[in-house]
Amino acid sequence: MVRREFVELLADPDRRLRVLDPRGRNQYVSCGAALFNLRLAVRTAGQRPMVWLLPSPEEEPDLLAAVRMTGTLRVPEEQRELYDLIPVRRTSRRPFDDRRLPRAVLAELRTAASREGAGLVPLDRHGTIDMLDHAAIAEEELAHDHEYRAEVAAWTMPGAHHDGMPGYAHGPHALKDPSPVRDFGRREGEARFEGRPQLAVLTTMGDRPLDLLRAGQALQRVLLVAARHGLSASFLNQPLDLRDMRHRRDPHHRRGHPQMIIRFGYGPHEARSPRRPAAELEAG
Repeated sequence: MVRREFVELLADPDRRLRVLDPRGRNQYVSCGAALFNLRLAVRTAGQRPMVWLLPSPEEEPDLLAAVRMTGTLRVPEEQRELYDLIPVRRTSRRPFDDRRLPRAVLAELRTAASREGAGLVPLDRHGTIDMLDHAAIAEEELAHDHEYRAEVAAWTMPGAHHDGMPGYAHGPHALKDPSPVRDFGRREGEARFEGRPQLAVLTTMGDRPLDLLRAGQALQRVLLVAARHGLSASFLNQPLDLRDMRHRRDPHHRRGHPQMIIRFGYGPHEARSPRRPAAELEAG
């Protein structure tokens, strides 16, 4: 919504997943990613964005950010490049190649997260095995939750209230367990996935709504930098969703609170998943 020289980012309470996302973590992260795109668009237009996160939490809880465009600035080439990658960036639930990410690329992804006040922690072989096991256990427990299954179906199936996901976005079922991709209840065949999935955890030092918005901005910057290197990504957030659904506290960890579990790799190009019409995003 535009109010004079401000652009306001608001959450849509009708699209909140009440069962899967009871405290709004996923919604805050998603809106934070949209906010990063907005900041990038303002900068690419040659203006400086001033951002207020949660400017009026008591009076306007759905107002997540206000952005004011002030002054002019030179547009760095990196900004233009990241902006051009917004429509290119994809998530993919397909098998990735077995190629390892170069250390320099991993370092660049970690720097991208840190620039937005977050951390990116790549998992080693043992950490990856443990995380895949945690995800499989969480997936199995969620599969027995009827309310969860109904909400996921309404969110992901074509023609559903939440726009749904086309078949290609669901991806195939993994031939070997534990699976490195999430099961949304609709499988497009079977496939053999990479032998050593490359996982990383996006973290924040706090776990408040403010931190979740920062996590979303960090996530989008990381994903755009990944796209610049020809990387694909998908998410394996079942343990985090189950934690929220069961109202469990996140144990303190010296590296921060986990907000996203990301699988990186070199994968096939995917068609873009549906987006809401621009007219639906305007208010006021």
